[in-house]
Amino acid sequence: MTKDTCDIGLVGLAVMGQNLALNMADHGFKVAVYNRTTSVTTEFIAKHPAGSFGALGGGLTGLASLADFVAAIKRPRKIVIMVKAGGPTDAVIDGLVPLLSPGDVIVDGGNAHWEDTIRREKTLKERGLLFVGSGVSGGEEGARFGPSLMPGGDPGAWEHLKPVWTAIAAKVDPATGRPIEGAAPGKPVQTANAESCAAYIGTNGAGHYVKMVHNGIEYGDMQMICEAYDLLRGVLGMSPGQLAETFAAWNKGDLDSFLVQITAEVLRQKDPTTGRPLVEVVLDAAGQKGTGKWTSVSALDLGVPAATIAEAVFARNISAVKEERVAASRILKGPASMPTIEEADRARFVQAVGNALYCSKVCSYAQGFQLMSAAAKHYGWTLDFGSIAMIWRGGCIIRARFLQRIKEAYARDRGLANLLMDPFFAGVIDKAQADWRWAVSVAALAGVPTPAFSSALAYYDSYRAARLPANLLQAQRDYFGAHTYERVDQPRGVFFHLDWSGPGRKESRVG
Repeated sequence: MTKDTCDIGLVGLAVMGQNLALNMADHGFKVAVYNRTTSVTTEFIAKHPAGSFGALGGGLTGLASLADFVAAIKRPRKIVIMVKAGGPTDAVIDGLVPLLSPGDVIVDGGNAHWEDTIRREKTLKERGLLFVGSGVSGGEEGARFGPSLMPGGDPGAWEHLKPVWTAIAAKVDPATGRPIEGAAPGKPVQTANAESCAAYIGTNGAGHYVKMVHNGIEYGDMQMICEAYDLLRGVLGMSPGQLAETFAAWNKGDLDSFLVQITAEVLRQKDPTTGRPLVEVVLDAAGQKGTGKWTSVSALDLGVPAATIAEAVFARNISAVKEERVAASRILKGPASMPTIEEADRARFVQAVGNALYCSKVCSYAQGFQLMSAAAKHYGWTLDFGSIAMIWRGGCIIRARFLQRIKEAYARDRGLANLLMDPFFAGVIDKAQADWRWAVSVAALAGVPTPAFSSALAYYDSYRAARLPANLLQAQRDYFGAHTYERVDQPRGVFFHLDWSGPGRKESRVG
């Protein structure tokens, strides 16, 4: 039996777990691995024998029993769990706890609900164990060659995990924020002065909460890209090939991002069976794993307006009722005629759609960061929003040049109430909003659904409004439910009720 020779352990050898283990080994760590199905462990070790991990001296050790796995790890032990969120994670923790010693660290790298993480951290602390709930973003490729890592938990637990997490995370150029690429099996990125896309987020469930918001923002980004695609296709009749060139051009400017980059690649791809553009044979019914919904529900619970993220979730929901939509398309009519974009204006309209995408993106991120701010107040977390933007610049799905601007915004004002209030972003929208409004109005006239573009514009117009029609709404509430109202000529927090049906309709102060 191997004993006390491994730097870290990992449970769960599905694709993400395997790739994370390989990444750690590439960076010189000796990794003990365990999977409930022993044959999976055996096959994994056979594919990656000693000497597979370059010059840094890392390697893998496969163990057939949980007891031997725990015994193989140096104390204080660090054990990463990469299994399905929920019950399976709890089952692994329950199996590990009797085998661990005080001060050992359990790391949950799955997409756990943050309240589960809060519960687990509290329970394990009572047993003398440390717990980290860490977001791991970047998919299979990120796990293998450099993810964005968002750990939350006891600061002492982070200090144990920090050497591993900062080593294996994606790296970015500190000046430009651009990801440093080129990692290969056995050859990790090693660049002097590079910034690691891993940072301590906050106590208990903070890491998993921030990862959830990342995923909600990801939903918004993807939906907005789809709306830009649909608008240019529907109004200008652009082909997938032409659209690929447009997205590739956008990716050279302010919209430079992983998702815009892969959109161009997707639009160029031909179907191996028919030879048609692949995007034209993919069914228009989107799936989801729930983190976008969690983000929207949390926004509602905390009273934070995050409509653009919610609209992205609803867009997936309506896409899923494909058969109903096909039936409805035979009955429900759209505009009698399409708006005409003259030939001379086509290039300008393409630019307008790009500007609409950028402005909507600003609003979506503003909503996400406001949500994290509200959650921090609710749960007692101290979140560094500049640091969060920094670790999202590489490794994760929403990595983008744009995030460098967010980092800079919070460097200018750590107490920034909303990204829209930052001079840079306020200036961007001021210059581009005419294009944004043109794109949304053309979409409405053409009958092309743009729920994310439109809700982002409504959010912007609502946020900049000194007075909204909620005065009428509150009067209505007082009329039918005696919910009271405040007055413009009285201090905030002083409430009144009007006796709507009584003689003289007298007003009374309440409270």
